[in-house]
Amino acid sequence: MGYFVTVEPGVRIYVEDVNPEGNKTILFIHGWPLNHKQFEYQFNVLPAKGYRCIGIDWRGFGNSDKPFNGYNFDRLADDIHAVVEALQLKDFTLAGHSTGGAISIRYMARYQGYGVSKLVLIDAQSPYSVQEEVANMFISGSLNDRPKMLQGLNDLFFFQYLTTPLSDWFFQIGLQAAGWSTVAVMKTLRDENVYYDLDKILVPTLIIHGIHDKIVPFDKAQETNTLIKNSLLVPFQYSGHGPFWEEREKFNQLLMQFIG
Repeated sequence: MGYFVTVEPGVRIYVEDVNPEGNKTILFIHGWPLNHKQFEYQFNVLPAKGYRCIGIDWRGFGNSDKPFNGYNFDRLADDIHAVVEALQLKDFTLAGHSTGGAISIRYMARYQGYGVSKLVLIDAQSPYSVQEEVANMFISGSLNDRPKMLQGLNDLFFFQYLTTPLSDWFFQIGLQAAGWSTVAVMKTLRDENVYYDLDKILVPTLIIHGIHDKIVPFDKAQETNTLIKNSLLVPFQYSGHGPFWEEREKFNQLLMQFIG
């Protein structure tokens, strides 16, 4: 079921809550410039195994409200906290992909991991910022021809072959964001990072990373693994930046095994 949570006056975050009766909860945080729909191939499978799967759309993305401001890591982490409070989530697994991984890391540091018993980082944008020239290229692309920028991103994103319909579907997810929020989050990725948050993470952490990732290179996962005390890094041999789709069966199995 889908509903909205008000995170501040005039800003509602969309929540997709699949199998609310599930006995183990996973809160999924999507990547840039996507929304909760990127986890379709988890939501198809995990609820049938007894998991409650919650996907949220960041402000400015998907079905959420699209204010002009509020796109730094602190505010995006505050939005997660507001959802966790509203849903009274306890003892849940927080799973963040790419920029959603960075936001999840900031949540763990800013709220002492409030409610989180396990953390999953999927090709997370960690520990450093996006290189300035790369970020500026995405910003310029977003401001001048966002559909073309999104199409180019598709080519970078996956290691495995994509059918044209799947590529189109992924492209449409990106188009659901507002242009201004797409740009604002990329500026945050350029100007902020989560390096100093990593030693504040104390829960068991699973790091999943495609070895062919062209967006966040695999060596960044190795550094993140070193900086988070209680973490396990699992390389995905046949994935780029999207192991949740590229090796979905292995991904889902590993997630269930880790959560228990």
